[in-house]
Amino acid sequence: MNRVVITGQGTINALGKNVAETLTAMSNSICGIGPLDFPNVDRLSVQIGGQIQGYKAEDWFGRQELSLYDPFTQYAVIAANEAISQSGLDFSDELSINTGVVLGTAGGGLVTQDQNYRSVYEDGKNRVHPFVVPRLMNNAAASHVSMIHGLRGPSFTVASACASSNHAMGQAYHMIRSGMAKVMVTGGSEAMLCFGGMKAWEGLRVMSKDGCRPFCTTRNGMVQGEGAAVFVFEKYEHAKARGANILAEMIGFAMTSDASDIVMPSRTGAANTIRLALRDANVAPEDVGYINAHGTATAANDKTECAAIRDALGPAADKVMVSSTKAMHGHLIGGTGGVELLAVIAAVKDNMIAPTINHLKTDPECNLDVVPNTARHKRVKVAISNAFAFGGMNAVLAIKSI
Repeated sequence: MNRVVITGQGTINALGKNVAETLTAMSNSICGIGPLDFPNVDRLSVQIGGQIQGYKAEDWFGRQELSLYDPFTQYAVIAANEAISQSGLDFSDELSINTGVVLGTAGGGLVTQDQNYRSVYEDGKNRVHPFVVPRLMNNAAASHVSMIHGLRGPSFTVASACASSNHAMGQAYHMIRSGMAKVMVTGGSEAMLCFGGMKAWEGLRVMSKDGCRPFCTTRNGMVQGEGAAVFVFEKYEHAKARGANILAEMIGFAMTSDASDIVMPSRTGAANTIRLALRDANVAPEDVGYINAHGTATAANDKTECAAIRDALGPAADKVMVSSTKAMHGHLIGGTGGVELLAVIAAVKDNMIAPTINHLKTDPECNLDVVPNTARHKRVKVAISNAFAFGGMNAVLAIKSI
């Protein structure tokens, strides 16, 4: 089987409009969560989120592009352009055929849906823009990234709620590993911060009105974010032959289904997925130095995930560093695994461990080293990224330094 490495990364999210800004914010414990700004926000009971501040679509795209791009597509294109630029790849005819795109999203063009439902039902209009369907379809972002860069290999979209990005990156990893592709552009994007999107989430009663505090005794729910993170995965031999700057190596992936409850997390399911990811990576629990946790700051998730980590790692759980960066950038739902992989790469590449901010007092049921409030600098060779989604969809990635 082929080895798979990461040669490019790009992002736009509440912490920054590129990777450098995002990692600087993480290392300085910056919180990107604040008051939301969009129409009818005053009708919401939850009025905070990880919104991208100062973002103007017209600064990034032309008029024709904006007629086709929902915000979730805009974010994916911005992130993909940065990742591909960093990779230095030239997609000639041969490489073009052997390069694909797999992106994750949960809501797709939700802003487009929200705007057009409002137009039809509230404003009473009987016609919508002819590009509504191409804007809102979940595969729009992957399709536009492939068209912009001429990528003619396997391209599609994965939708598995909060595990969408990890599932997408896992599929990209397997495609290169198996020889189906030489290069894959992969990650996730989400843009749910609109009135309809937030109102739907309010109904679940899992949202916090005052901030995201993972693993803390005072935690009272998740906070939504928006944005994208996209990576270039590449066959190791191909990257080495062209002298690419390799950021990290993807070494393992596992996915399972709880088959139990549509919203409640499963300790057994999460633990099994972590074990399987480590087995796929051929690493022992004591080799894992850092875990980027799903860490949503809900009462159920955090204690369940911490118990699962202890079940999977055994005594090694006492030494591993675990943090949830959602306290800084919010929960990007289908795009969250992408942004969180930035922190995982930073751990193995730069020895920077992103913190769990807003941490006041550790919950006794979350008694792990959660890297409270301040980033650390410590050598990490192997790290994993957890994603445990509604519907019992579990996906865990493992990477190492190179």
